[in-house]
Amino acid sequence: MSNSIREDKNVKTLTLYSEADTQRLAEQLAALSLFGSVWLAGDLGAGKTTLTRYWLQALGHTGAVKSPTYTLVEPYSIKQKDGSIRPVYHADLYRLQDPEELSFIGFDEYLDEPNALLIIEWASRADSYLPPPTLFIDMTQATSTDKDREARQVELRLSKSGQAQGLDLSSLKI
Repeated sequence: MSNSIREDKNVKTLTLYSEADTQRLAEQLAALSLFGSVWLAGDLGAGKTTLTRYWLQALGHTGAVKSPTYTLVEPYSIKQKDGSIRPVYHADLYRLQDPEELSFIGFDEYLDEPNALLIIEWASRADSYLPPPTLFIDMTQATSTDKDREARQVELRLSKSGQAQGLDLSSLKI
């Protein structure tokens, strides 16, 4: 269980104490019907890929979720309840040497695809190339009162684009 440190419809700070908390957050993010890009920031091991795996599952993906560390992008075509297909792309730019590399792999096509969701780890490595995201998610390891438990502090922040979509983070609770 977690407490919300900051209440605001555009900014939310949560503390995750378990993988189950991470899964609950991912389910709530899936319910937001986000489109555009989401930038996941945090140190190695902060839980970015775990959050993304649960998020993809909550969106309806049933197969394996591969880390895109070496491929840069893993595409997912997720069948929706109405029968339509939702394109979701999971990118990991940790190994990116130069933001211009994204143009060589056709990354612009992902950005231009209507109703697509791009979940981008290490987006800061290409922030000069990428358009502003819909949502920023910053994950940091936090100190827990129980020394045997690892905690993660997660700050979620809507951009102007996310605010224009009418998204509201105040409903997120763990």
